[in-house]
Amino acid sequence: MTPSPTRSRASAQASSARDRLPIKAGIQPDVPVAGQVVELYSDGACDTARGHGGWAAILRYGEKELVLSGHERDTTNNRMEIRGLLEGLKTLKRPCQVRVVTDSQYLRKAFTDGWILNWQRNGWKTASKEPVKNQDLWLELIDLAKMHSLTFVWVKGHAGHGENERVDELAVQERLKLRNT
Repeated sequence: MTPSPTRSRASAQASSARDRLPIKAGIQPDVPVAGQVVELYSDGACDTARGHGGWAAILRYGEKELVLSGHERDTTNNRMEIRGLLEGLKTLKRPCQVRVVTDSQYLRKAFTDGWILNWQRNGWKTASKEPVKNQDLWLELIDLAKMHSLTFVWVKGHAGHGENERVDELAVQERLKLRNT
């Protein structure tokens, strides 16, 4: 049976609303942040066979834009996704309202679906009792998230979203810098 157009539209709207959720309590500032609104686009890229990775972030406040990028050896794609957001947040000098735009469900859901809170409750173990990967970066990210009011917007990767395409390209360029080393 084919879903009705109304049901498909309603499903898309519910999904869209879910992808614009603020982060869960316990990983946010104790008092509401009334600071500037900053848009932060981030992405990561990795050649998993070689472990060469790159990350990128674009921060936009009004007409101002800051572009950041970097690379690491012996890494993973998820680590680079986290690093992009982390490095972007590190540049903010005062508490801000940050609209994070990412194509990483892993990164978004860690905050909006409470994965981080569960990991903390479970002694940094996953639901399958395995150690949480990238705990060092998550801990750093939690500290920064407690300073800012974060809202996550998920966008489909490689689907024509201008800033997402830019951070992807920057992350890949960074990864390729390690190609001949």
